[in-house]
Amino acid sequence: MAEDEYGTFVDWSQMGDLATSSGPTKLDCKELKEFKQMARQGYWAKNHKLRAQVYQQLIKSIPCRTVTPDAEVYRDIIGDAATKKPSSHIPLPEFVDGNPVPRYCLKVEAVASAHRIINCVAGQFPDISHCPSLPALTALLLHFSKDEAQCFEHVSRILACNEPGKRLLDQTFLAYESSCMTFGDLANKYCTAAHKLIVATAQDVVEVYADWQRWVLGDLPFAHMVRVLDVYLVEGYKVLYRVAIALLKFYRKHKTGGQAGQNQQRLDSGKIRSDIQAFIKGIGSTVTPEKLLEKSFSIRLISRKEITLLQVTNEKSLQQKGITVKQKRRNVQLALDPDTFSSEIVSAKEMHDIWSWIPERFALCQPELLFTTSTHGCSLSRFYSHCEGHEPTLLLIRTTDGDVCGAFLSSDWEERKRGGNKLSYFGTGECFVFRLKPEMERYEWVVIRHPELASAIRPAGPDDPAADPSADQSLPQPDKPPGELSPFLATHHFNLNSKNTSMFMAGSFDSIIVGEQIVSDPACFKPD
Repeated sequence: MAEDEYGTFVDWSQMGDLATSSGPTKLDCKELKEFKQMARQGYWAKNHKLRAQVYQQLIKSIPCRTVTPDAEVYRDIIGDAATKKPSSHIPLPEFVDGNPVPRYCLKVEAVASAHRIINCVAGQFPDISHCPSLPALTALLLHFSKDEAQCFEHVSRILACNEPGKRLLDQTFLAYESSCMTFGDLANKYCTAAHKLIVATAQDVVEVYADWQRWVLGDLPFAHMVRVLDVYLVEGYKVLYRVAIALLKFYRKHKTGGQAGQNQQRLDSGKIRSDIQAFIKGIGSTVTPEKLLEKSFSIRLISRKEITLLQVTNEKSLQQKGITVKQKRRNVQLALDPDTFSSEIVSAKEMHDIWSWIPERFALCQPELLFTTSTHGCSLSRFYSHCEGHEPTLLLIRTTDGDVCGAFLSSDWEERKRGGNKLSYFGTGECFVFRLKPEMERYEWVVIRHPELASAIRPAGPDDPAADPSADQSLPQPDKPPGELSPFLATHHFNLNSKNTSMFMAGSFDSIIVGEQIVSDPACFKPD
């Protein structure tokens, strides 16, 4: 293919089918809903020039800070150097955390251009302290830029986005680390089988999930990544979560195949990370870009606002632990020391598995024993007095037959008093019950798996997103300030009627109810 004005940096010999443009050559679209539909369908995916023009239109429409450096700023900074061949030997800024510029079918000298652009960005955005995805994004945008200056302007507008509630790239270690925690929470909820595989095989799950952004922005082949970029520039950060979860699902299918149910050997986390990376880099042999997007958008994730709320809460938990600058976060699943952990009901290995199920902001903490029948007796009044004032709590139960079950309880047991002498239910959608023996199984709130059940309870009005098939299939938004809500799957977010709200925990003078289970003889642990 002969180079068009947007193909200056492209090595067309590496582009395969994408080297030949076909399909529509013009796009007359200004409505976001139309862009969204066309992006998902790949309307401009087969025409390089049209794709470049669409990207330019989308990026130009991003609300930015008042003073955002543009192409002219870049030309002024570079000056005469723009006529000289750039060098890839110029080191990238520390904030990229050692991530290289992916080749992405670019010419060798284009990689050097990316180095020069990123270093110029570093000078114009001194507040960026951690942005490991910037090399990959810069390389992608070079494909669709007329020159370095235009690419610099596009990157700058993405970094300077100031639309409330919208994020495009993490720019601090705190934001990046909390996104890794948020991905862990989402994988735990929406990718249960794959999460279980990672927990069973990797010594450090946190270390594995720390790569989640690189899976998408770095490891994916160009043909797949550019289709993701189509949608990402329209819909934003949530698309990255969708695609990463889909990749994890495909990886689990690749690893288990016909071996589902067999015992998995625990390996060094580095080997698991390398294995996932190799699978994603070679995903083109088994999964087409269209199939990847289809899988990604078949996942019924919570809304963007809900994800933002979860991420903000995870940031707060990291701040409370003093983790605000780059440092190695402790493995969530090893937050409890297996050498010192002691329980009459569960082993350290079983506790490790339970810890992999709870929200990551709580799994950062060490468990504190609050109540056990062997020490405190079997009085429910004494159980309440020891557990009140603490949340969340973990309830472990062993039956007289030797079976072991339990529950993760998100709310303070003191809330049971709000009903006076009557049995009243409380808690949030983060609660779940589980059993360890005879078989290990977790049981969550059904609305987590099927959010359509929540919207089915109330009729869809004319302004209801559910009434619009093209709208994002997300959950209703909270009607209370974020600080007042349990941040993930709180019952307030589902707009359920009172009969269906907070039906998770209850307690009276003679019984404890979790879900539909009446339990006694509890031992209760609190992460603290």
